[in-house]
Amino acid sequence: MQFAIIGLGQFGFKVATTLAAKGAEVVAVDSDSDRIEQIKDQVTQAICLDSTDERALRSLGLQDMDAVVMAIGEGIEASILTTALLKRLRVKKIIARATTPLHGQILKEVGAEKVVYPEDQMGEQLAKSLLAPQVLEQITLQTSHSLAQIRPRKDFIGKTIRELDFRAKFGLNIIAIHRKIPTVTESGESSFKVQVNDLPSPEDRIAEDDVLVVIGSDEKIQKLAEG
Repeated sequence: MQFAIIGLGQFGFKVATTLAAKGAEVVAVDSDSDRIEQIKDQVTQAICLDSTDERALRSLGLQDMDAVVMAIGEGIEASILTTALLKRLRVKKIIARATTPLHGQILKEVGAEKVVYPEDQMGEQLAKSLLAPQVLEQITLQTSHSLAQIRPRKDFIGKTIRELDFRAKFGLNIIAIHRKIPTVTESGESSFKVQVNDLPSPEDRIAEDDVLVVIGSDEKIQKLAEG
């Protein structure tokens, strides 16, 4: 897949390098030559240009990309103009970063298909982790539903999924169990490896150090985490 990331602040840089690390072809764009220098060896192509210059933007051939992420964080005017130009260039999918709801509304009006609020999402994730430390990671799948990794409650330990009557009692499905298995390295040191049971049966018994991968509504995940 091919993506372009315009704006290499902390958010854009992370999006670009993560996509590249997962095998995508990534074109990284910024007007700051220092940022281009920092990322050039981690992406397919790194280009220094002003994204508000239509002629320069047109030269990139962005209409052939699977998606373009407009990640400019400094300068609302530049972010709006860049998004409008991307729409004019008939980019297939435009995902734009916004700093406020009004900013996001304007970005949608000028052409963004999707608007993200990195600071809000990071703040929400932090709040969730403080309220429910048992939830190790949570990924939103659709409105109000998520996939989450959670530590088992004390009353789960030593019991089978059937004994807990998990689905009926908690309204969630356990789709995998991650378990630490003691092992010895080649140098003779004690270590652990993670064994993934990606199709747990009702008779699987939950251990203290297990991590349960559950899927269901955010409300039920929160309720389970709070005990």
